[in-house]
Amino acid sequence: MRGVPTLPPDLLDRARALAAPGRRRILGIAGAPGAGKSTLAAQLADALAGLAVLVPMDGFHLAGATLERLGLTGRKGAADTFDADGYAALLTRLRAPAPGVTVYAPAFDRTLEEPVAGSIPVTPETPLVITEGNYLLHDDGPWARVRPLLDEVWYLDPAREARLRRLIDRHIRFGKERAHAERWAHGSDEANARLIALGRARADLIVPMP
Repeated sequence: MRGVPTLPPDLLDRARALAAPGRRRILGIAGAPGAGKSTLAAQLADALAGLAVLVPMDGFHLAGATLERLGLTGRKGAADTFDADGYAALLTRLRAPAPGVTVYAPAFDRTLEEPVAGSIPVTPETPLVITEGNYLLHDDGPWARVRPLLDEVWYLDPAREARLRRLIDRHIRFGKERAHAERWAHGSDEANARLIALGRARADLIVPMP
């Protein structure tokens, strides 16, 4: 596994400003597969311990059995293989926390390659929710509901070669043979990356990545 990049101080300062007391805010981190979204989001949540919680979009992957039933297994990760309406409904609920009510968000287990319901507690006192995923800036169908629910969205923009290298390494780390990992990264993942890039202009901040 390659070295984890250092959290840029300017990004931490910007996230800390969003975590100021007063009202719940939601920060979105978007980008193509392998852009570094989950790494950056986790670093921010760790650095803002007690002030932020990470709720990834990947918790809304459709289950493997559902993808198989719908004939979508070979397109896993495409925009229509997520419960976009469910994700938007959760964000709506998170924007207006009810006093004394903890919301439980789903997570995604990369070892199982399955979503896991009720995994992430979000208490009403937490001022900042960080959410990361591919389609936060996508404006088609139910995904169009997502962007207005986010106070800021950062779009991560690494060099294509570095992104593909990280993506292939990740696929191998979670069980794919190298040849399969390379075919998936250059095929399905790249098709998704081209769609994701169309939303780049709707971001508040473009973040160059190593």
